[in-house]
Amino acid sequence: MTLAKARASRITRTIATGAALAAAALFAAPAAVAADAHHTPGSRAQQGGGSTVFAQSDDTTANTVVAYARAADGTLAQQGVYTTGGKGGILPGTVADHLASQGSLAYDRHHHLLYAVNAGSDTVTVFAVRGTHLRRVQEISSGGSFPVSVTFHGDRVYVANTLGGGSVQGFVRTGDRLVKVPSWNRNLGLDKATSAIGQISFTPDGSKLVVTTKASGQSIDVFPVGAHSGPSAHPVVTSTPGAVPFGFAFDAAGRLRVTEAGTNSVGTFTVGRDGRLTAKGTVPTGQTATCWAVTAGNHLYVSNAASGTLSGYRVGAQGELTSLGNTATDAGTVDAAASSDGRYLYVQTGIKGLVDEFRVGANGSLTPIGSVEVPGGVGGEGIAAG
Repeated sequence: MTLAKARASRITRTIATGAALAAAALFAAPAAVAADAHHTPGSRAQQGGGSTVFAQSDDTTANTVVAYARAADGTLAQQGVYTTGGKGGILPGTVADHLASQGSLAYDRHHHLLYAVNAGSDTVTVFAVRGTHLRRVQEISSGGSFPVSVTFHGDRVYVANTLGGGSVQGFVRTGDRLVKVPSWNRNLGLDKATSAIGQISFTPDGSKLVVTTKASGQSIDVFPVGAHSGPSAHPVVTSTPGAVPFGFAFDAAGRLRVTEAGTNSVGTFTVGRDGRLTAKGTVPTGQTATCWAVTAGNHLYVSNAASGTLSGYRVGAQGELTSLGNTATDAGTVDAAASSDGRYLYVQTGIKGLVDEFRVGANGSLTPIGSVEVPGGVGGEGIAAG
């Protein structure tokens, strides 16, 4: 038995029944695989310094993650293109975002790991991160059909699969690898003929999983998660007919800010200990295809794909949202990520496969500072910033 398998077995025994343990052991990680890459040797970022941004191409021939170094002024420079080992996917009818989701790429800064979904291969790739250099160490089954969103907290990782009725699958991280826990799979029972899921994410404290469902579902599902166990057998479901909840972000106080594509608005909810949501109001954007959300400090920004804009809001002390107006982007505004210091915002624009760069002012204003290409990234979704 390899060291990775032995460690995975010890951890899994503490969180699963005997039957689940036996099944989980079958999914222990394979040997590490070096990612194919084209990069600039010897760059400062690759040697461990500097800040980074990662964007996923979702290329259906060979999915890739592109690494960029962030300069002191916030502008980006491409450093490497790394293959995930899997393929991207395209949902029927999609244009700017072929996955119709938020969060297909997730960066665990503390453990220096990057998670990427491969929708066309039904797999998840794990990269070890060193500056802007990525090393592919694992590609593992997503536990469902067409994975579109991934989230993590501590040593737990969950993936949302959008087709086949919608499902979530949980994993235990051991070192830089994942072990699938079969008993941590939940089928959402949605319409099998349509795209079902917008996003999956842990709450900031890691006690719950939040899943938005679109199409026939149109609900926000919350799974309480035990400290040493998987998600509850059934979610607490908050139905939002006509709203089409899509992406979401949490503000500094843990309030849930949800984009509602059906009404082109932002809904605010508090999350109770039992997983029940309490609605705190809705603010219209006045734009079209409001689908993605990101926070930067005490500001919230939502992407309006059909309008080619970002709508900005200041988050007040009591949670109220004050409009900061709209900022133009390149066509097809989709997923976005903020730098860890909240000073810069990076937004994927899917029509041409670009990342637009913005400086965030103290008052929340956005100043364009440039854009970079994502090779093969037309219609791609998935961005993360360090």
